[in-house]
Amino acid sequence: MTNTASSVAQSGEKIALITGASRGLGAAFAEALAADYHVVAVARTTGGLEDLDDRIQAKGGQATLAPMDITNADAMAQLCRSIHDRWGKVDLWVHTAIHGAPLTPADHIDAKDWQKSMSINLDATARLIPFVSPLLGQSGQAVFFDDDRTGQKFFGSYGATKGAQIALAKSWQLETAAIGPKVSILTPNGMPTGTRARFFPGEDRAPLAHPHDEAKRLLAQLAL
Repeated sequence: MTNTASSVAQSGEKIALITGASRGLGAAFAEALAADYHVVAVARTTGGLEDLDDRIQAKGGQATLAPMDITNADAMAQLCRSIHDRWGKVDLWVHTAIHGAPLTPADHIDAKDWQKSMSINLDATARLIPFVSPLLGQSGQAVFFDDDRTGQKFFGSYGATKGAQIALAKSWQLETAAIGPKVSILTPNGMPTGTRARFFPGEDRAPLAHPHDEAKRLLAQLAL
């Protein structure tokens, strides 16, 4: 993790882990949560994380930057161990990291695109859940985001792997309903993100929801 001027959380402060925090909904959640949480922001894009940290600090918030690839199991294990050693817990985990493979007919899916979709959307999630769960304990909360493209034409790679990710989250949700941590699955409205632009090039982006507005709306649903 990268130490910044805002990286030292105060005793008893709530900790929010954001995976996929450098842009889009993840960055918007990080900024919104920074008023009440010390944010641990994870993403591959160092520049995006530094820009996020500048915005958080400008608003008086605190962040710790973790420029890491969530598909690297050793890095994620090290991250979670570092969080445990420094704070002993995570109060909220917001998982927004996603890969949107190019749209293509099912019989033209590129093997590398498929593997990348599996690695980011499903395999990394399956590893992170057992890593983060002990940090959340009984009272923490994990948040996932549905985007049901399962079975839609040309969405084979994304629809299959995103659908599998949410199926995994739903299983965890049922398994922990009585014992914690709480698992929430939210459905964002369409936003003008880079992922959506790859899916719908040339779309009129004006009617789409701004990520900051969506973060505010979805946080209200969580009733934190």
